[in-house]
Amino acid sequence: MDHNHDHSHHHHTTNKKVLFWSFIIIFSFMIVEAVGGILTNSLALLSDAGHMLSDAAALGLTLLAFKIGEKSITANKTFGYKRFEIIAAFINGVTLILISIFIFIEAIRRFVEPPEVSGTMMIIAFIGLCVNILVAWLLMRGNAEENLNLKSALLHVMGDLLGSIGALVAGAFILLFNWHIADPIASIIVAILIIISGIRITKDSLHILMEGKPTNINIAEMRRSLLSLTGVKDVHDIHVWSITSEFSSMSCHIQVTEQTNRDQLLEEATRLLQESFRISHSTIQIEGMNISSCESCDHS
Repeated sequence: MDHNHDHSHHHHTTNKKVLFWSFIIIFSFMIVEAVGGILTNSLALLSDAGHMLSDAAALGLTLLAFKIGEKSITANKTFGYKRFEIIAAFINGVTLILISIFIFIEAIRRFVEPPEVSGTMMIIAFIGLCVNILVAWLLMRGNAEENLNLKSALLHVMGDLLGSIGALVAGAFILLFNWHIADPIASIIVAILIIISGIRITKDSLHILMEGKPTNINIAEMRRSLLSLTGVKDVHDIHVWSITSEFSSMSCHIQVTEQTNRDQLLEEATRLLQESFRISHSTIQIEGMNISSCESCDHS
C-alpha cells in the first residue's frame, strides 16, 4: 500500500512540475505575441496569440485541478477533491470539440475567401511549432498515459502543434504553387484530428463521472481470482469505479466457510486486488455460509 502511495505521489509531483513549466512557457510566448501583434498591427500574430491563450487556459485549469485535488479529506468530501481532476479533463475535452468546430467553420470560409500568406506568417507558425514541440515534450515526461487530466492538456498542445504544422505546409504550397485551397484542406484535417481527441477525452471523463467500470479491469476475472483464495465459497455484489483515472475503488461481499481465518483472508484479498488489479481502495464485507446471497446481485 505504501509503495503504491509513494509511486502515485511521485507521478503527481512530476505532473505538477511539467504542467507548471509548460504553462509558464506557453503563457510567456502568448504575451510576447500579443504585444508584438498590437505594436505591429499584425492580425496573424494576434490570431496565434489567441491559440496560445486557449492552450494556456487548458494548462492552467489542469494545474489548478491538481492543486485542488491535493486538498485534505473532509467529513463532507470523504474522497477529498481528487474528482475535480476529471471535471477539468471533461471541460478540456469539450473545449477541444468546440475549437475543432470553429476550425471547420473557418475552413469553409477560407474556401470562399483564400487567405494571404506572407513570410512573416510562416515565421510565426514555425516559432509556434517550436514552442509547442518543447511543451509537448515536457508534458510527455509526465504520466499522461494514465492521468486523464494531464492527457487532456497534452492533447490541447498537440492540437495547436498540428495547427502550426498545417499552417506551415499550407503556406509552403501557397507560396510555391499558388494552391490557396491547401490552407482550408489542412485546417479540416487538423480539425478532424482534434475533434477525435476531444470526443475521446470527453467520453472517458464522462465515463468516470458516471461511476463507470475502469476499462482496464475485468470483473469476471477479478471474481475468479477472489474465488481462488482459500475458504472463499462465493463472491457477489461487486462494484468497481474510479475516483480519478489513477485511483480505482471497489466493494464486494465474500462468502466464506466457518473455519476461514477472516483477518488473514481480508489481508490476502486486499493485496490481490492491489497487485493484480491496481485497486487503490477496497471495501470487502465477509459473510458466513448461513447468509444467503442477494438474488439481484451481479455474479458476472
